[in-house]
Amino acid sequence: MIMKRSPALVLLAALGACLLTARLGWWQLDRAAQKVERQAVMAERQSLQPLEWGELPRDETAAESHYQRQVNVTGVWLSEHTVYLDNRQMGGRPGFFVLTPLRLPDGSAVLVQRGWQPRDFLDRSRVRLPPTPSGDVRLVGRIAPGPARLYEFDGVASGPIRQNLDLFAYASETHLLLRPFTVLQLKPVDLAPEDGLSRDWPQPAADVHKHYGYAFQWFALSALTLCLYVWFQVILPRRRQQR
Repeated sequence: MIMKRSPALVLLAALGACLLTARLGWWQLDRAAQKVERQAVMAERQSLQPLEWGELPRDETAAESHYQRQVNVTGVWLSEHTVYLDNRQMGGRPGFFVLTPLRLPDGSAVLVQRGWQPRDFLDRSRVRLPPTPSGDVRLVGRIAPGPARLYEFDGVASGPIRQNLDLFAYASETHLLLRPFTVLQLKPVDLAPEDGLSRDWPQPAADVHKHYGYAFQWFALSALTLCLYVWFQVILPRRRQQR
């Protein structure tokens, strides 16, 4: 025995599917708008006059309002605290992000994301410390949050090679008065030899176009659901009645 579907039930299901997929489409457009706005803010900050080391923020709130702002930093490398973040990619190649703290003239320190180096495929534990001049150095960079976290199986974060790095835990570990942000290095230090690190840092919110693609797919699915309902529940029954 074939059970006849209630027209009201079919209508409700079609309307629900249309509304849900349309809502998901608008959500993707909203995500895209947020990223476009964020890009505009970051571009405006990058166009501002660079901050000198004495103007660097000291708390998290101030640091967030300066993300992507260019800075000129002067200090002394603390190479003994260098950390290599594993499984980081640049240009589609696996390798390490090299991070070294820089002691500022007032005694505090800032963690510098110095660049990326490729992995040694014969010995993945072999890392190379880039040229690290002694004495005062000066570098150009951008204020940024800490490195993005990757999935970590054992949660262990110690030693020079790590999966992730938490700024507060790292400050406690090294006993440094660490500022609550990092600096993405853009240029080598003054008069320093080429250090072999890549600095093709990705721009934040650069993937906005994927949200437009997802939105189109959701809206298309919503329109398809509506078209199928009209065809099977309105047009076809009327044609059958006319015959």
